[in-house]
Amino acid sequence: MDSTDALSRSRCPERRLNKTSQVSHLFHDQFAFRPTGSTTAALIYLFHHLTHRLKNHNSVHLTALDFSKAFDTVRHSTLAAKIASFPICDNVYNWIINFFSDRQHQTKANGCFSEFQHISASFVQGSGMGPVAYLLNASDLRPINQNNKIFKYADDTYIIVCDSNTHTIPKELQHISEWATRHNLKLNQLQHQMIL
Repeated sequence: MDSTDALSRSRCPERRLNKTSQVSHLFHDQFAFRPTGSTTAALIYLFHHLTHRLKNHNSVHLTALDFSKAFDTVRHSTLAAKIASFPICDNVYNWIINFFSDRQHQTKANGCFSEFQHISASFVQGSGMGPVAYLLNASDLRPINQNNKIFKYADDTYIIVCDSNTHTIPKELQHISEWATRHNLKLNQLQHQMIL
């Protein structure tokens, strides 16, 4: 199978998942890698929620979070366990598991090849499955306080907190940090940006 055929096949589950209404509710806060998602849609969503909250509050905190190398660190076993809980048909589930099974990597430098190494984390760069797998992996990242709002654009995550809830920000950040640790992701503490 050539690389064009492999890439085309890797996009099949992506298209199936995007059309599956049973899991689409899991992505209501995600704006990347979706037919209806875009940076424009994400900005409209952000401004809508900020404006709506500013009608009833003096200020709103917007915190931008960054996960270091998010697509390179997601464990296949964690992803497989999570996908098993989704209401997707067996053939799509089996295809996804097969796609991530027995992955290996070899490096070539100056005409020399390294030994093959087993890969148990990360997504194949350029594959259609990489973005979908990340969306599935991040689908359960939710705020702990129902009055706070999280939204995502790929691995960029934002949390909106009204002035009446500022006391929840440390708990929300701790919750997100713990979620990241459970999912083999690293929350980049140096890249946090808070806008008031």
